[in-house]
Amino acid sequence: MHIIPLILAVIVAIEHYYILYLEMFQTTSPAAQRSFGLDKEFLDDPRVQTLFKNQGLYNGFLATGILWGAFFAVNSWSVVMFFIICVVVAAVYGGLTSSKSILIKQGIPAIITLVTLLIFR
Repeated sequence: MHIIPLILAVIVAIEHYYILYLEMFQTTSPAAQRSFGLDKEFLDDPRVQTLFKNQGLYNGFLATGILWGAFFAVNSWSVVMFFIICVVVAAVYGGLTSSKSILIKQGIPAIITLVTLLIFR
């Protein structure tokens, strides 16, 4: 795998580990409130915390898949491409159903990575 898409893929993975951290361990923090545009009262709801923790776990799976593909998979390009496409799809869906900022914050880095994966194939 070429260095430019590799670096970009690692950045996308790190971003998703950060999202995991916010969603699973810092659900009611000021950083989570700012990042997700939600007030503390909403985030204090135990049902919301359960949903966020579950969502954080999925973000961790995406990040781990990207890193596994980049550094350990036999066909690294295909594995990273799959997980980056998953991130793009999730960002588009989130942008359409939840907040446009998801498309910008998560979608743009993943789309740029996807384009570089295709260019440097």
